[in-house]
Amino acid sequence: MKKKLLLIIITYLIFLVQPILAVECVIPSKGDILPEITLSVPQSTTEMDYIGIKGKGTFNISQIRTKVVILEIFSMYCPYCQKEAPNVNELYRLINSNPYLKDKIKIIGIGAGNTPFEVEVFKKQYNVPFLLFPDESFSVHKSVGNVRTPYFFVIKINADGSNKIIYSKAGSIQDPNQFLDFILKESGLKKEG
Repeated sequence: MKKKLLLIIITYLIFLVQPILAVECVIPSKGDILPEITLSVPQSTTEMDYIGIKGKGTFNISQIRTKVVILEIFSMYCPYCQKEAPNVNELYRLINSNPYLKDKIKIIGIGAGNTPFEVEVFKKQYNVPFLLFPDESFSVHKSVGNVRTPYFFVIKINADGSNKIIYSKAGSIQDPNQFLDFILKESGLKKEG
């Protein structure tokens, strides 16, 4: 009798919890609008200048003064993110060495579950030249569908401040030159004015 009662209780609990487990995470895809992501304004003047944000407080990605934002969701503990760091650094170098593109495409990274300390360790260890933001509470990570890392979103920022995702995929960007060419094609930007 006790076993039967226990089995009934367990079955009931499974049916009670099942809808919670069945909640599907929706990852924004190409053509979608990126969910509003709020980040803290960096303290460094150089970093503020890079994204074109002034003052204190918070900002969202659509407020970055650029035409295209490449957003990498990473984790300091992800071996694939560590392996991908040189590719993303090279992509940054390609963009910033082109006078026409350096103000039109910006790269930022968000450390899923990472503290400010962990993000800083990753930045120093892999010589990351672009801004990295901590996401200690996983709030950004959850808002983009609990993606695997590394995950890349490329967001086109429209003149009216709205945005549109033009790339949304997990894994490596592979060849930085080819990835930049893809971004230029999808965004309508050109390598030179």
